[in-house]
Amino acid sequence: MKDYLLLRLLDRCKKVFRLLGVDFTDIRTILQVKFEMDQRRVPTVFADSAKKEDKKKNQFLLSLGLYALFGLILIPFLFGEEYLFQLSIVFSIYMFLVMSSLISDFSTVLLDVRDRSILATKPITEKTLAAVKVIHVANYLIQLSLAIIAIPLIVAISVKGIGFAFLFLSSIVFLNLFIIVITTLLYLLILRFFNGEVLKDMINYVQIGLSIALIVGYQIVVRSFEFVDLNIEFQAAWWQFFLPPIWFAALFELILNQVVNAYFISFTSLAIFVPIVAMVFYARFMPTFEYYLQKLDSHERNTRERKKRWLTWISNIICSSKDERAFFHFANIVIKRERQFKLKVYPSIGLALVLPYLFLFSEMRNSTWGEIASSQWYLSMYFTILLIPTIVVMAEYSEGYKGAWIYESSPLKGYHLAVKGTLKALLVKLVLPLYVLVSIIFLWIFSIRIIPDLIVLIFSSMLYMAICQLAAARIKRPFSKSFKVIQDSKGWQMLGLVLLGGVFFLGHYVSLQFTGGVYGYLLMVIVANWLAWRRI
Repeated sequence: MKDYLLLRLLDRCKKVFRLLGVDFTDIRTILQVKFEMDQRRVPTVFADSAKKEDKKKNQFLLSLGLYALFGLILIPFLFGEEYLFQLSIVFSIYMFLVMSSLISDFSTVLLDVRDRSILATKPITEKTLAAVKVIHVANYLIQLSLAIIAIPLIVAISVKGIGFAFLFLSSIVFLNLFIIVITTLLYLLILRFFNGEVLKDMINYVQIGLSIALIVGYQIVVRSFEFVDLNIEFQAAWWQFFLPPIWFAALFELILNQVVNAYFISFTSLAIFVPIVAMVFYARFMPTFEYYLQKLDSHERNTRERKKRWLTWISNIICSSKDERAFFHFANIVIKRERQFKLKVYPSIGLALVLPYLFLFSEMRNSTWGEIASSQWYLSMYFTILLIPTIVVMAEYSEGYKGAWIYESSPLKGYHLAVKGTLKALLVKLVLPLYVLVSIIFLWIFSIRIIPDLIVLIFSSMLYMAICQLAAARIKRPFSKSFKVIQDSKGWQMLGLVLLGGVFFLGHYVSLQFTGGVYGYLLMVIVANWLAWRRI
């Protein structure tokens, strides 16, 4: 195995480890194995593109190169002296990148139960195992942090000087402490009250949430400021005490711009003392955390699927046969249980939910509430149908793809009923709840005058799903392929299908230019639905 740089550096600190009462030989051996395993693990950012011939490459270093590219986003915010605004954005982006990587790719380190089940049974002390985990996590965070901030830090030194760069680097250190402790304590809280399966689900949902957090999060930070004649004015509010990026940005305003007030002093105090206090709590609860990690070995799951009456009722209406209804319920269970499927699909649902309102909020800066309510901005609801290409394409893949033998052993005359039942389950389980939520909010904003438009939207969604299947997806056997074999061409297919969604928007918009045109357009969409679903 490779002799890593960190291990050679640790060799110079043997005496320190011995003074701490840990076995350095054990630490070095275990870390060497862990570093080797880290190199072989495929990061989330490459999970879809990793191929067999790439297995020998250091995927972790490749992912660091990608994070270095993400770090270039920080550079424009290092110019100027509006530190509170600029660095709030910088630290928001940094927190997003680190937390998403920490939870999606490195949760296996924080939640590694192999140390207890394998190593703890050997003559290795608890202190040694704790030191291994601390060094392992620290090594990962250091490499990830340097990848993100290395180039911005060089720019900061050349533009702002050594003092600014030192303050920036120190803030990153404290921010990393805050991130690691908050993440671990969150895991501890979940494990305290729930089993390991709930934690795994939670990690999955955090991965999903973080994938859209950047789009929404920067809006919250930016709205803490107001632009007046191209000057940025900070509008202090109590809720900003819950935004860690502003804590660390206030440190620069206080020290470099020497702006002293109660808010900046409070924010700076939080930036310094919260990570320190958090680390004390982390050290205090670390044994408890290790104890609760044993729950991850449990695979308890409530296997009793309660039959929901509303799903049965809907399946009886929209499914034409018993076979189709059977696959409707089967797809419903897969959608509910499979974490990998949710990881691929739910970010699209989140974006489809958020995008319509982002455009409305942007328009509110230039228009009054009454002007928006009487306008045609409700057509932004068409962003909700952009999730359909993703869910249709992904319906062919599954973690349990090996169970596809059931298609061969079943007495089906063809797979079209399986495809129809699956597509209808996707429509009911994923598209319909989003449609209902958006409809309620848009009715409140634009009044009942948009009811015909909402009816057009649901029929357009159904037609869009049928076209996606007929035009590009062409699912033959639902959930029968591994996620590892997703072809690169699927990305181009989804791009084309997303652009096709714009046709529905244009058709609806054009129909509104004529009196009663929306009703004629609705009739066309209904007829097209009947023809398209018959073709599947």
